[in-house]
Amino acid sequence: MNRKNNILLLTDSYKVSHYKQYPPETSTIYSYFESRGGRFDNVVFFGLQYYLKEYLAGQIVTQETISDAAFVYEKHFGNPALFNRAGWEYILQRHNGRLPVRIRAVPEGSAIATHNVMMTIENTDPQCYWLTNFLETLLVQTWYGSTVATLSREIKKVILRYLEETGDAALIDFKLHDFGFRGVSSVESAGIGGAAHLVNFMGTDTVQALTFIQDFYNTQQCYGFSIPAAEHSTITSWGRENEAKAYANMLSQYPEGLVACVSDSYDIYAACDQIWGQQLHDAVLNRKGTLVVRPDSGKPSEVVLKVLEILGNRFGTSQNAKGFKVLHPNVRVIQGDGVDYDSIGEILSVLKQHHWSADNIAFGMGGALLQKLDRDTQKFAFKCSAAVVGGVERDVFKQPITDSGKNSKRGRLKLVHTPEGGFTTVGADSDAADVLQTVFENGYLTKEYTFDDVKRNAAL
Repeated sequence: MNRKNNILLLTDSYKVSHYKQYPPETSTIYSYFESRGGRFDNVVFFGLQYYLKEYLAGQIVTQETISDAAFVYEKHFGNPALFNRAGWEYILQRHNGRLPVRIRAVPEGSAIATHNVMMTIENTDPQCYWLTNFLETLLVQTWYGSTVATLSREIKKVILRYLEETGDAALIDFKLHDFGFRGVSSVESAGIGGAAHLVNFMGTDTVQALTFIQDFYNTQQCYGFSIPAAEHSTITSWGRENEAKAYANMLSQYPEGLVACVSDSYDIYAACDQIWGQQLHDAVLNRKGTLVVRPDSGKPSEVVLKVLEILGNRFGTSQNAKGFKVLHPNVRVIQGDGVDYDSIGEILSVLKQHHWSADNIAFGMGGALLQKLDRDTQKFAFKCSAAVVGGVERDVFKQPITDSGKNSKRGRLKLVHTPEGGFTTVGADSDAADVLQTVFENGYLTKEYTFDDVKRNAAL
């Protein structure tokens, strides 16, 4: 048995004991998921479909998973009576091991203003009231894909603004490249986070994202693309005295198309001026494709500007219709060091001040894209807002006097469109159409999204 997928073990320890803690005669627990604010005002909802398919769909409760959980929890708590064995055996016998819950959610890829409901869950069998919030631990992990997709989309807004002001907005899809595979905590994170980035862009070196999308978003299409590129080992292994030969090898090995070459192993400015700009000048210009020079150290805004000035001096520039300088089409730059939301804005601002078009540069972003964030980046929370006790539905909420930012919503909820084109959360008794869709019910996926659907929903 693969314990990774034993739903009985995919929770916080304290939730195992919660079935005894609800009021007598509880029959329904209804909870919701939202962003309570954070760095950005809108959140892109992404990744739930993966968790539903990988962990929740199908006949996932078996006698084996129950026995395994009973063994683990007896050792963990030192008390076999804490584990709700009877509850899980009821699910096995009554529901053939399928989970009796209903999950409703916004369409994946939707950008929703913070402080709005994005997902709800409730039990569909009154005997399984305890199951709703048992699943919180797993479902809240949707924060990760949503946060990466949100960050990537916000960066897209920044780059797009500078392209519109100084260059060609049609270049946007390949302006932010995912370098993050090595910087994440797991292969699973690489798949989820890498796919979340591809909701907004088309450049990636995170191969796991490609297969993740194919496996969980109903497609065999490839949504991410890359090019041949050097790393320091493939340059420095030639020795400093042969740096020019290492660069020449890149041009000869890849005689056509895009090729990227890290050029700061020793002296980035000398490499641009003397090697690329003089020794290999004609080879670069005669090549059927574009050399992408990659500086990889120093203060990004200063280094990028100086590199562009040197390359412009050696290879020439043209002035576009918006009055900004563009390098010869055979030469471009990618910045992959120290890249994050703030530094991208700073670099592009400096380039604009010095009359350089954003067309000249792309960005590679690694750990800052896929790892340098957490659940509190957008303050994601999962809270119970309604319960049925003794046949009577009641609003459930928290309202701590020590932190009003943690106030929770009450009652059953809908997400509805506003006249201005946005979204707002209202009570379920509203006549307005609910944006939330039932995506999972009683062990079955009831609605699936293709990756094209997701990208379309997230489009700026």
